[in-house]
Amino acid sequence: MTPDLPRRLVAEGLGSLILVATVVGSGIMGARLSGGNDALALLANAIATGAMLVVLITIFGPLSGAHFNPVVTAIMAARRTLPARDMVPYIIAQIAGAIAGAMLANLMFDLPTVSIATTLRSGPAVWLSEAVATFILIGCILGGLRHAPASVPVLVGLTITAAYWFTASTSFANPAVTIARTFSDTFAGISPASVCPFIAAQACGGAMGALFWRWLFATPPQDGLQPCPIAPR
Repeated sequence: MTPDLPRRLVAEGLGSLILVATVVGSGIMGARLSGGNDALALLANAIATGAMLVVLITIFGPLSGAHFNPVVTAIMAARRTLPARDMVPYIIAQIAGAIAGAMLANLMFDLPTVSIATTLRSGPAVWLSEAVATFILIGCILGGLRHAPASVPVLVGLTITAAYWFTASTSFANPAVTIARTFSDTFAGISPASVCPFIAAQACGGAMGALFWRWLFATPPQDGLQPCPIAPR
């Protein structure tokens, strides 16, 4: 049975809170312990985020679908796997939970509850990176749901961990997380001035991903092609 909406919203809000607390908190810890080595700090940030995503999607997936991301929620609503009437409440819960997560991370490291970020993340390469990261994330989710549903938590965690390193933006790929990270002027922060282009790029990447991956994974085998010998039948 599908859990009632209040419990699903709590799952989305709490999951988003824990996710952003992990992103911001591990960024602060990494920066403090790395002695100024940004690569080491980013590695710590990426590993912690990817690991927590595996946990959160595993435990909250059966409750709410474990979106934690307005782009994912919009796509699931468009696919009718989420009732359209639930889309806006989901997104509100995700953003509110994500902001609370950034504030919690600040408090855990004895910083002001809210400190508006000053780190500018801007430019065509960064915006392209956000579109690419979101496009790939949607492919990971839709491909995983199609071919290996039980592996989706690990697939998403690994995708984000990798995307921290191969994108110029360090792969936010999530409007709720992007907004929340403006509330912490730390290693993981992003200036409010950079938010709108980030979200626009994420929306574009998500929309293109929804169309492309749906087409790709729905395409039946062509005549003469044999199924992969290791695929389940």
